Amino acid sequence: MSNYELIRDAIINKKQVVAVYKGYRREMCPHTLGWKGNKQQCLFYQFGGDSSSGAILPGSDRNWRCILVDELEDVLIQDGSWHTAKNHIRHQTCVDHIDIEASL
Repeated sequence: MSNYELIRDAIINKKQVVAVYKGYRREMCPHTLGWKGNKQQCLFYQFGGDSSSGAILPGSDRNWRCILVDELEDVLIQDGSWHTAKNHIRHQTCVDHIDIEASL
């Protein structure tokens, strides 16, 4: 399966995604998947791992990550708690053409 297909399946089944992005191992829940221009992108809520943005604080509304799907490495889908933040309802700009969104 491609990264896109793995993430799409994770959204449908509310699974966690563990992957390396820009050299950082990240634990995330995918929320919105599609395209921005001609690039596949996903809006994730990162709940664990590392980030260039600093420490990941559980439940923080600053844990949203807009990630290029093709730049994810070592993608693993796993069972676990679904993580999000209360500000998920705000307008997102990560994905212009939405393929799928997580139901909350």
